[in-house]
Amino acid sequence: MAQLSDDCFAFGGPLLSVEAAEALIADRVPPVAGIEQVTLAAALGRVLARDLPAPLPLPPFANSAVDGYAFRHADLAPGAPTALRLEGRVAAGQAARPLAPRAAARIFTGAPMPHGADTVLMQEDAALTDGAVTVPAGLRPGANARPAGEDVAQGALALPAGRRLRAPEIGLAAALGCANLGVVPRIRVGVFSTGDELAAPGTPLGPAQTHDSNRFTLLALLARLPVETVDLGILPDDAAACAAALRAAAGGHDLLLTSGGVSTGEEDHVRAAIEAGGRLVFWRLAVKPGRPAALGVIGGTPVLGLPGNPVAAVVCFLHLARPLVLRLAGAAPEPLPRFTAEAGFAYRKKAGRREYVRVRLVPNGAMPVAEKFAREGAGLLTSLTESDAFVELPEDVLAVAPGDVVRVLPFAAVF
Repeated sequence: MAQLSDDCFAFGGPLLSVEAAEALIADRVPPVAGIEQVTLAAALGRVLARDLPAPLPLPPFANSAVDGYAFRHADLAPGAPTALRLEGRVAAGQAARPLAPRAAARIFTGAPMPHGADTVLMQEDAALTDGAVTVPAGLRPGANARPAGEDVAQGALALPAGRRLRAPEIGLAAALGCANLGVVPRIRVGVFSTGDELAAPGTPLGPAQTHDSNRFTLLALLARLPVETVDLGILPDDAAACAAALRAAAGGHDLLLTSGGVSTGEEDHVRAAIEAGGRLVFWRLAVKPGRPAALGVIGGTPVLGLPGNPVAAVVCFLHLARPLVLRLAGAAPEPLPRFTAEAGFAYRKKAGRREYVRVRLVPNGAMPVAEKFAREGAGLLTSLTESDAFVELPEDVLAVAPGDVVRVLPFAAVF
């Protein structure tokens, strides 16, 4: 389990920018310890624990990139077609015989180059007559041949520690002959919702209740990260009960996430519960939606309290919980992907905070147009289901006009 010091997040300011929050996490949070061996079939999404140097060159031998004819380039007449006698045939998976001078071998894609051959003529460019192949003038040395180690040289770094393993990384490890990989153990993340106003989906609603959605949104967001999630249910609006539940859960998890109860109201108990069990640094993140957030440490386990409004919870998850999870999991930093679009709306904002505007992207040639969702409330779940991106407005931007170029964070990259 993660073991952080109670003061590892010590910060004196009342309001953090997104960059400052992410830098603080990167600087002060150590990854969990340990290495777990997993098969390639079980490695998807895991974090590589150690550098992987190539145990062999890739490809392991020189081979042909096309179907054609292999020969020595030095045997060609300068500036004129050259006829070479045909000698032998090499298919993929077959060993090749040495090639005699002024000879060519029929060869197929992936087949090993015969010893002495260094160039391949594509079959569609060849002219065959009486047991010979004519090579046209102008073919460069080494054409259509792949040297050993062209992709990765033996001993070179194939995959660095901290890399999250996607399908391409797993394919590369397989090509290098690795049946197993050493990965960082999955971190264990417990997720609470808070509030007497919440009821679990599938249970009857009280007269002043709504069904809990944040917990399931957070669990779904975590499913895209290298974690083991634990659904810890709903915390009541009771300071002592919240404090006891967080203390009890801290010892069995690497990270605790809560949503709701982190503002300054009389019924917001998460902040006090963290203070009661450990140390709190209250982060008012300089973003909209999503300013109230609380981060602390209880018994060596970080506890992150996210806002209760669904859109605010998502925004703060992306900028606090996601980098915190990746850091604990030993993953290399993964900046959120962004691209540019043309604003299809007018908007005004305050200086000094970053704002996220929900938009739908409309194709429009080289640059899509970002059309703003009609309403702005941070509690509108449909503003996420009916949009497909956030427009991210930096702290120094005060207004947006139609036609302005804006930065976009696509939902497909994070949801």
